Amino acid sequence: MYFTQGKDIEEKLLEDYNDVFADIINAVVFEGKQRISEDSLTNAQVISQYKADNNTIHEQERDVLKNWTEHNVLFSLFGFENQTQIDPRMPLRIIGYDGASYRTQVLHKPKATSFAPVVTIVLYFGTKEKWRNPKSLKDCLEIPKELDSFVNDYAIRVVNVAWLEPEELNRFHSDFRIVANFFVNKRKNPDYIPDDPQEIKHVDEVLKLLSIMSKDNRYKELISLPEGGVKNMCEVAEHLDRMGFERGMKEGIEKGIEKGIEKGIEKGIKQTQLSTATSLLKQGISEDVILNTGIPSEILSKAKELIAEEK
Repeated sequence: MYFTQGKDIEEKLLEDYNDVFADIINAVVFEGKQRISEDSLTNAQVISQYKADNNTIHEQERDVLKNWTEHNVLFSLFGFENQTQIDPRMPLRIIGYDGASYRTQVLHKPKATSFAPVVTIVLYFGTKEKWRNPKSLKDCLEIPKELDSFVNDYAIRVVNVAWLEPEELNRFHSDFRIVANFFVNKRKNPDYIPDDPQEIKHVDEVLKLLSIMSKDNRYKELISLPEGGVKNMCEVAEHLDRMGFERGMKEGIEKGIEKGIEKGIEKGIKQTQLSTATSLLKQGISEDVILNTGIPSEILSKAKELIAEEK
């Protein structure tokens, strides 16, 4: 099975762990039944090559791909692909990935007559709208009516992570349940503050995935915390709150200093203008000439008051 992740390596780290990978398969494919164990999974080659029309060799890379093997028998290939946005070409991408995997089996087993199935599932983390279309090859094609029955379709499976129901969330037991729960709540409330008490096993990888998929770099910043770091999303929320307070204080101080400098400069300019206006008046320079130098009228009036007080 294939699950779509993004191009960034950090997106793939969490789901590449066998415990997380097996958990997603069991939850999504087997509806929570513990059918696949992490020990039955092995990494498969994610890069495949194909020749374009101009005879140029190109490479395509899946996010995560694993073999499901029991008693030395290959049952299936499973993979993940992560998406944060709806890709109208996804069915074309998936059929390319799957076709490459079947081709690899044919090349490795030239005399075989049966092969292991390849399943691709897209994990969609978008929170603004569900992934509705495209979900099949025909959704991507403009097919004349006369040809429709001759064109083979190819459907893809998409998991709308942010729209999982409570009973579906409860099918997950690994760190992916924490991730899925985060996006479900983020969809309902963009200002959601994490409150999940489940202990995180793969802390760095969870924070990196949340950071990339939610486009919020604060989660990645938490990775640099001293030893002990965070153990669950409740502690993540506490650190985010502290970070926000500290940044607010720093910005407040910086703005205060900036404002003070501005006021100091402004005061200095006014004092210089006042001294200049006073000096020019004492020299008998007319008020019109003084105003033409750019000295404000209120400064000129103040200068006249000071001269009057001296008399």
